[in-house]
Amino acid sequence: MFQKYIFVVSLLLSFGLQLCLAQDGVIKGRVYDPISNESIPFANVVIQGTNTGATTDIDGNYAIENLEAGLYNIQTSYVGYKTNVIFEVEILNPRPVILNITLEPNSEVLEAVEVKADPFSKTEESPVSLRSIGVNEIKRNPGGGRDISKAVQVLPGVATTPSFRNDILIRGGAPSENRFYIDGIEVPTINHFSTQGASGGPVGMINVNFVKDVDFYSGAFPANRGNSLSSVFDFKFMEGNTDKLGGNFVVGSSDVGLSLEGPLGKNVNFVASVRRSYLQFLFEAIGLPFLPTYNDFQYKVKWNIDPKNQLTILGIGAIDDFELNLEANEDELQRYILENLPVNNQWNYTQGFKYTHFASNNYTNFIFSRSMLNNQTIKYDGNDESSEENLLLDYLSVEAENKFRIENVARFNGFKLTTGINYEYAKYSNDTYAKISLANGQSATINYNSKFGLNKYGLFAQGSKSLLSDRLTLSAGLRMDGNDYSNDMSNPLQQFSPRVSAAFALTPRIGLNFNTGIYYQLPPYTVLGYKDDTNGDGEAEFVNKDNDLTYIRCQHLVGGLDFNTASNSKITVEGFLKLYSDYPLTLRDSISLANLGGDFGVIGDEPVASISEGRAYGLELLFQQKLFKGFYGIAAYTLSWSEFKDKNGEYVPSSWDTRHIFNLVAGKRFKRNWEIGLNWRFNTGVPYTPYDVSTSALKNVWDVTGQALPNYNLLNSERPGANHEMDIRVDKKWFFKKWSLNLFLDVENVYGFNTELQPILLPETDEATGTFITDPNDASRYQMKELENLSGLTTPSIGIIVEW
Repeated sequence: MFQKYIFVVSLLLSFGLQLCLAQDGVIKGRVYDPISNESIPFANVVIQGTNTGATTDIDGNYAIENLEAGLYNIQTSYVGYKTNVIFEVEILNPRPVILNITLEPNSEVLEAVEVKADPFSKTEESPVSLRSIGVNEIKRNPGGGRDISKAVQVLPGVATTPSFRNDILIRGGAPSENRFYIDGIEVPTINHFSTQGASGGPVGMINVNFVKDVDFYSGAFPANRGNSLSSVFDFKFMEGNTDKLGGNFVVGSSDVGLSLEGPLGKNVNFVASVRRSYLQFLFEAIGLPFLPTYNDFQYKVKWNIDPKNQLTILGIGAIDDFELNLEANEDELQRYILENLPVNNQWNYTQGFKYTHFASNNYTNFIFSRSMLNNQTIKYDGNDESSEENLLLDYLSVEAENKFRIENVARFNGFKLTTGINYEYAKYSNDTYAKISLANGQSATINYNSKFGLNKYGLFAQGSKSLLSDRLTLSAGLRMDGNDYSNDMSNPLQQFSPRVSAAFALTPRIGLNFNTGIYYQLPPYTVLGYKDDTNGDGEAEFVNKDNDLTYIRCQHLVGGLDFNTASNSKITVEGFLKLYSDYPLTLRDSISLANLGGDFGVIGDEPVASISEGRAYGLELLFQQKLFKGFYGIAAYTLSWSEFKDKNGEYVPSSWDTRHIFNLVAGKRFKRNWEIGLNWRFNTGVPYTPYDVSTSALKNVWDVTGQALPNYNLLNSERPGANHEMDIRVDKKWFFKKWSLNLFLDVENVYGFNTELQPILLPETDEATGTFITDPNDASRYQMKELENLSGLTTPSIGIIVEW
């Protein structure tokens, strides 16, 4: 099979396409101070490792011309400023690359000690737990499908679930503990078919063609980024070409997309894209019982009003439909999936505006945004919609958030100071009808309507200072948040969130780094809005408000050592400790909400109490090689523990306790624009809770739930074997006068490893009648059996990217 795909690619490559060798590539842009937006004249902008480059003019503008198409590292320097290295800038012949470059001032005049510029992301506020991912690292990630959520999985401390999902599990935290920002505008989710109350989903929403780079924080969060316990993603979108209209057309492994960019007038540029999946056709052709269809759009408009004022307008949204393929019912696994998967329709969007005003030594951002999620899920018994009596689940929920934030960043006398306030008005509604079975085998019907508005508010400040000729950097910050949901949450002093960081350069290439902080996160709206109308009198109350629901608290302690080599590579060692408290504990099953969120649907729509405690701790090792003489790669190992207390008050492994994680990504660029990369990953299986076989076998339970009930007395006591797989990707590019072509072959799970998942428990079926078999020893129960549950297919795909 694999040989057949290689033959197809070879055939495509022999179609007589001729490589354009003309050196018409251009990099141009402006070098400026990010605080004042003032141009920096006479700065040196060179291609790293060469004498090719340019010097900025009096307005800070530069241009490097007559470049051959390809990837280049751009190094910029000027006296009194820190050297900036931008890796893997891609040059295309059809249009010039606009690369605007910022230079941070040195806080002190360097004297006897030389402190080398760190080519990797490291800020005063976050000297540890910050990684930067470039756009080409995302695009070429083998098996990643040009998806940022998959690209970040190769970094230390990051685990994922072994299934068709993009859950991001950071340092033992749940997928609900992550926050996402695009150009400073918060986006609630970056995945299609997102799990409400968490953040995971099977496919990423963000078009990688828009991404300039991504800063990924697994700790040491800046004070202006709140409501997160495990990670913050800061995406920076590219700006549109200011010279002429351009774009690209992409046929990937699961979708087709069109992107455009260019000028809209003087000092105004844009980028925009639309995508649509064709997974539904592939899944139907190969007989899968579910048919996902996703669509997304995104755009950015940048208006440079004048040298002191800028306006950014940004939008991103998705429309997702999840239907059942009722014809795919030939085996037990297909029938089981059809019996349990609901039909889901979901749409979401974020629309934001950021106005920036620059002064002589500071700038101020005014950020407005609106986000909305509409999530509808329906399930009928036997998928028979002919009668409402068959209705098992009818769920419709809407979340809307209107946000405003002011932040000011200033530099004076060697200090950097960030201050600001934020306000948010959120609206939530929920119409739920559900038939459920409880852990004790009793059946229940939930039927309620919930609606509320929520005012949220906060303030933050952070100051940083470099000392000892920039060898020592100190930073301290705080933020406070509150809302009017309840008296327990209304006082911001109850959510006082301090943080302290320090970085010390032992030598020009070796540094010690430290951070500690206390962080708070509001429970999901599904938890805040849950009502109980078991009396049927229509007088349901917000149950969890009466249960003294409050913010989730997590204290971080991180320390590490980093070593920067002379060849664009870095070695880091970091240890971390996270202590959780006030996590919601579900009152039906007595488990922490921290164990939920790795599946489709909704989490938190039930009674809880803020009494759960947990901890996560471990050690991370990283070797990262940025592009150097054609080579690049990452080797990362994580040893970690993630534990939460069970209902008996004993620490047990959480659902995200992936003890050992190892990732290896390596690649090489060859002559004639060939490139090959591989991604090999290994991780210990995540624990799971075994089934309560006796209760699940009860006919009155199975006929309602259609699936086995967990035995929470044995919470996360079982663990499958370790899993590993390798992905390979081969790229070939052609650059022509007015356009370029990229063909790639991407093979996921090359050697076809089958990942072991929790077995499926279900009743035995009489093949003659198609009905469940009664237990011969107990007429009230079905006769049960386990079905092997494996995940892992070798999946080759061919992609085409055309740019002009």
